[in-house]
Order: sequence, then structure tokens, then C-alpha cells
Amino acid sequence: MTTTATHLRTVALHWTDLHEAAGQPTQVGAFGLGLRGYLARLDAADAEQIEYEAHQAAHLRSLERDPIQLGERPVPVRLHILDTMRAVEAALIACADDIAHQAQRAPIAGPTARRTATHPYLTQREADIDAADRARRQQLAHADLVDPRRWRYTGRRTAPYAALWLLARVERKPGPCRRITEDEERRIGNVAAGAAERIERALDIAAQQRTLSTPCACGGQIDIHGGEGRVPVAHCTGCGRIWTESGVIAA
Repeated sequence: MTTTATHLRTVALHWTDLHEAAGQPTQVGAFGLGLRGYLARLDAADAEQIEYEAHQAAHLRSLERDPIQLGERPVPVRLHILDTMRAVEAALIACADDIAHQAQRAPIAGPTARRTATHPYLTQREADIDAADRARRQQLAHADLVDPRRWRYTGRRTAPYAALWLLARVERKPGPCRRITEDEERRIGNVAAGAAERIERALDIAAQQRTLSTPCACGGQIDIHGGEGRVPVAHCTGCGRIWTESGVIAA
């Protein structure tokens, strides 16, 4: 049985593969860029694609009678991959934001300064002890504030980071959070399953099966098997006939 943890690991492990498949360098969603900047980069890529297509169309019209122009034109980026990345990253970050808002505790408050005008120290030893205590509490508060296990609403907000943070919550890892509830875990599971399914479909790394609405001539259902980089194969559950893209291979 595929678990939520497996789905979240799928996102983290294959995010670089998506960047490579999209034809763009990995810094598109890199550390520190943030979701807003990342989406802006994607919008810029969309604008570049539109400009490219307009220029290419004009060029082809000028040479439309030249037979050398027949065939497929190159595409600078694969927009369906970028759309997948946009949807997955937005869903995971929104989920992490919601879970953190509910389950993550606020940072430890730092110490306040003592009002010596109204509460003076009686001895130097008392002043030294209080100063050391304030320094220790300040150090603890700072460590809690910058704890790398704490989800942040600015800075490092990428799909892999969100997936790993949610994975830690699902696996009940220690951190500045309470244990998530069953409803919260179910929410994470739904988002993770959808994200993993989108990534696997975009990269064609998962086995897939579909049943055609049109039956075979014998009346039986036709199942299509494919994915994982394999050539799609159709199989009739009635007569047993098998097809590939090249035609019937068994009857």
C-alpha cells in the first residue's frame, strides 16, 4: 500500500528531474526564491514562450513554401512540466502553511530587562547571576527562533522543502510542533497523493491503466497499459487481442 510518506518522498526525490524535464536550470525554484518569485519566473517563461511562438509563426509564414520548413519546431521549455511544478509547489506550500498555523507553536519569548530603578540589585553577585540567566534565556529563545525544523512563511518555500517538512510531521519527528491530528494527517495525505500522481504522470514514471469507453468489435472492454517509459499496449478483455502503436501483435 502506498503511504503518505512515500508520496512526499516522491516529490522530494523527483523535483530535480522535473526541472531537467522542463528544460530549465534547477535554480528556477531554488533556495531563497520563495513561491511568489518562483511563480513570477514561471509567468516570465510563459511570456517568453508566447513571444517565441509569435516570432516563429511570422518566420514560418515568410518561408511556408520552402519544404525544408516541414517538421516540428523546437520548443524552449515544456510548459506542461512547468504547470505541474507550479500546481504541486503551490499545493504543498499552502498545506504546510495551514498545518504550521495549527500545529506549530510560537517561538519562545526572550527575556525582558530588569528595571533596576525600582528593583535594584542588592549585591554584585545577584546582578551577575541575573545577567547570566538572561543570556542563557536569550540564547534559548534565539535557538528556538532559528530552529531549522520550524516552518517559515518567508524564505525557503519550495516543494521539496515543504514535502520534507510535512513528512516530518507525518512521521512524528521532534520539532517545535505538537502531534498532528487525524484530520490534519488526512489533509496532508490527500495533498501528497495528488502531488505525487501529477509528478509521476508528468515524468511518465508510474505504471498506468485506463479502460476505453469504446468496446472492441467482440464487445469486450479494451484496457490500455503504459507508463514507466514503456510503449502503450491495448488489450481486449474479451477476445484477448493485443495492439500497440504499430498495429495488432496478437489475436
